[in-house]
Order: sequence, then C-alpha cells, then structure tokens
Amino acid sequence: MKKQIFQASLAIAMPALLIGCGPTQDTATTDTTEPDVAQTEVTETAETADTGDLQAYANGEERPQVGFTSADGWDLTFDHIYVHLSDISAYQMDPPYDYTSQEAIQDAEVEVSWEPTTVDLVTGDEDDPTVRVGEVSNAQPGHYNAISWRMAPAPDGPAEGYSMVIIGTGERDGETVDFVLNIDREFAYSCGDFVGDERKGFLEAGETADVEATFHFDHLFGEGSRSPDDALNVSAFGFEPLAALATDGRIEADLDTLQAALPVEDFARLESSLVELGHAGEGHCYEAISGQTS
Repeated sequence: MKKQIFQASLAIAMPALLIGCGPTQDTATTDTTEPDVAQTEVTETAETADTGDLQAYANGEERPQVGFTSADGWDLTFDHIYVHLSDISAYQMDPPYDYTSQEAIQDAEVEVSWEPTTVDLVTGDEDDPTVRVGEVSNAQPGHYNAISWRMAPAPDGPAEGYSMVIIGTGERDGETVDFVLNIDREFAYSCGDFVGDERKGFLEAGETADVEATFHFDHLFGEGSRSPDDALNVSAFGFEPLAALATDGRIEADLDTLQAALPVEDFARLESSLVELGHAGEGHCYEAISGQTS
C-alpha cells in the first residue's frame, strides 16, 4: 500500500504550556470550536466519510499523581513532570514493528504525525492520568500498531532548555529533600503495539481511536513495594544518590552536574534508567540514540 502521511498541530489546554500551530493540508479549513483539536483541511465533507479521528496521549501512569516509595525507601511526591515531545508519529505496520530489531520504525503503510509540544505528566487525576497531546481529524482507518516520539530540549515554556524536568519532594525518616531534576539529553523511542488491559490504535471510519506514549517512573526511582533484589529495583537509579547531594534540604541539578558529582556506576545507572522510561503501555521500546531497549 502506498504510504500515506497525515499531520496536525498539537494543542494542550494546560496552564503554563506554550502551544504551537501546526501545518495544514492544501484546501479549505474545517472550522472547529474546540481550541485543543487540530483539524486537517479537506475539500468536501464526503472526503472525510471514510476517515476517523486519531488522538495522541502521554501517560505517566498513576505514580506521579499519588506519589510512591522508591526502591531505597524515599516517599516521593511530584509537583510537575514536564516532557517536551517532538517527531510524534503513529503507524500502521505490516509486518508489525519489533523493538528487539534495534532499528527505528521504517516502511510504514500509513503514518500520522503531530507537531511538537510540552506536556505536564502530573495531571492530578489518579483515575485518568493521561494527558492529551493532539488529534488528527482525517486519519486513515486501520490498526495503528506502532508509535515513535523524540524527547529533545524544549525551545521555550516551563521546560525550556530541557527534554524533561522533574520537580518533587522526597521524605524518609523525618528528612525532607525538595528536588528539581533537569534532563537535557535527547531520546528517540520506537515502540510497537500498545500492551495493556484495553488495546489501543484501532480506528474505524467515522470513529475515534487513540495511541499513547507511556512513561514508567518506577524504572527510574524503583518501586518500594517490591523486594530489593527485584530486577527492576536492582537496575533503577533510586533517590538516595540525589538526596545525598542535597544542601539544606534541596537539590537542583542537570546531568552534567550529576555526572561530575556521582560515582561512575551511579551515573551510568541514572542514564540507563532514563532511557527505560519510554513504553507503549506495558510494551517495550527501542531508544535509537543509546541503542538500548526499555
């Protein structure tokens, strides 16, 4: 099948985020009263009869909303987790994409793309922690069984200069540490089909479907509800290495600062844990810059 590419701009109805306007197709624009829905232009209503609406979401899951205990016993709560997303695309792939190939997604039958944006993964809603990224209103029906995105330093907004900014507090045994972790590295994820209780990406004509970029923060900080020798906790960075660098109960650091301050093995574990953030639900991904899988 000839490859088809659809693009739409992103918009997020969220305080403190700067929203960009996206490109349009080459005909009259369909009007909308929804400020956060980007419409692709069409010539006639009949042309959209066989298409659907494809929505993209980012999801930090419930942990950023309610907090959790790290592998090393720190109770973590989060004020904001800003993530700058770019090169966001969903694909129909046949055969399905396999992240273990350790190659970026290519040769898609259909591709749908969104414009860059910054989102805050801390939405305050434990029951629905997803954050809307955008919508394409004339997407080709079918099964969108792969997704890719890049995290790069934001050009402006609350994460300006960084691909991710994590702001929160850690508490343990009466000690409190406020922290700001500024991540300026780039990441490029390619992920296969969404894995979860409810499957995603099945778009029918005239209907709406969604795809999701998921972030697993237990891979970064570990999970205190698991045993210390659990594989996730053994590989996770944890919080104690950050807390040990705090002054007067506070630390704000970027990766260059942490590389200079941390033992080599701790910094290597931090870098690896950051790569492992990216998933599609419970589905794993290939991160092209590091060459690592999540």
